[in-house]
Amino acid sequence: MPRAGLTTERVVAAAADLADEAGFESVTVSALARRLGVKDASLYTHVRGLHDLRARMALLAGGELIEEIAAAVAGRAGKEALAAFAGAYRAYALSHPGRYAATQIRVDPSLAADSPALRRTAEITYGMLRAYGLGEPDLTDAVRLLRSTFHGYCALEAAGAFGAPRDVQASWDRAVDALHVALEHWPAGD
Repeated sequence: MPRAGLTTERVVAAAADLADEAGFESVTVSALARRLGVKDASLYTHVRGLHDLRARMALLAGGELIEEIAAAVAGRAGKEALAAFAGAYRAYALSHPGRYAATQIRVDPSLAADSPALRRTAEITYGMLRAYGLGEPDLTDAVRLLRSTFHGYCALEAAGAFGAPRDVQASWDRAVDALHVALEHWPAGD
């Protein structure tokens, strides 16, 4: 019988909070049970195990991230939309490190298929890129370029790996400028 007041949503939210505080890899069923003041077995009413919990965290965080991005890009197009998208992405990654780490895991396609957040992510991202006149397969390639660049930059920044005296924000802005130029001058496909 589920503990009163404990729902799947509350369990996943508590796991996401724990990830932000202690790191994504620190989230275990036992650690979460201790945080919630319950026995490990109580959580299995709400999640099937650690893999399921982490996948649900990924969907929660992905939904939060795309809502912040959607708000940032609303009413914008081209370079302005790209800069807003990039800024919202980076802000989320740096302010929610555990949640952000969850967004990088591969989620079981059967769980992801029913995710409104993943559909919204595709709509927002592909919509922004269509303003650059891209169609498939270039859209997929451009999404991979943006994700790789944003993730790599955020991961390095979060780890304190940028040691040069150049302002990190200035470098970020130049990277976004370079991505804009690349998208505007996308090479013709084969």
